[in-house]
Amino acid sequence: MEKQKTLISWSTGKDASWTCLQLAQDPTIEIVGIFCSVNAQYQRTAVHSVRIELLQRQAAALNLPLDIIEIPYPCSNVEYEAIMDAFVAKAKLRDVVNFAYGDLFLADIKNYRVNNLVGTGINAIFPLWELDTQQLAEDMIAGGQQAIVTCVDPRRLSVDYVGKVFDSTFIASLPEGIDPCGENGEFHTFVFDSPLFSDPIDIKTGELNNEGHYTWIDLELVE
Repeated sequence: MEKQKTLISWSTGKDASWTCLQLAQDPTIEIVGIFCSVNAQYQRTAVHSVRIELLQRQAAALNLPLDIIEIPYPCSNVEYEAIMDAFVAKAKLRDVVNFAYGDLFLADIKNYRVNNLVGTGINAIFPLWELDTQQLAEDMIAGGQQAIVTCVDPRRLSVDYVGKVFDSTFIASLPEGIDPCGENGEFHTFVFDSPLFSDPIDIKTGELNNEGHYTWIDLELVE
């Protein structure tokens, strides 16, 4: 049986990385690359605000091709959809049949992704969908994936959590009502090591920044 060529929607965070790990163990799937949208003005990933060079280092550690999708800032829905349509067309030329996403339980986001691919010949797949997030968080940590919290929504979680390592201590310290995987947007992460990485990524933390609803920390490579 021919394997299904699949691109991973990559955020630089733990859910995308764990999705990649799960699909790497699926004999029906061939992971042919990762793709990530980037703010063209600031040259950082969307929401997570991670520098492009860190994103590129992750791709190199995975030994996977990386498609960077530059999104203008500001960007209307019409502009965004046109950019994504062009990327879908490009992916089809590579015989890609799946886009894989790390969404867990936000149905509106899942439906948006599915609907945007209707009629394109590419399917949206969700390997982590509706998994128990407490168990998932524990599995990620036990499975050797290491991540740092890059940003938080201070309306939901204290800024003191920015820069903390996503580990058992972190999970145990979360206030009641905070999802262990941050699926409600409470926090986002950057993965600096994974069983799929050829080598860990050495990083250091810089200044705290505030933008929109998020407080985020600047991550830099240690050269």
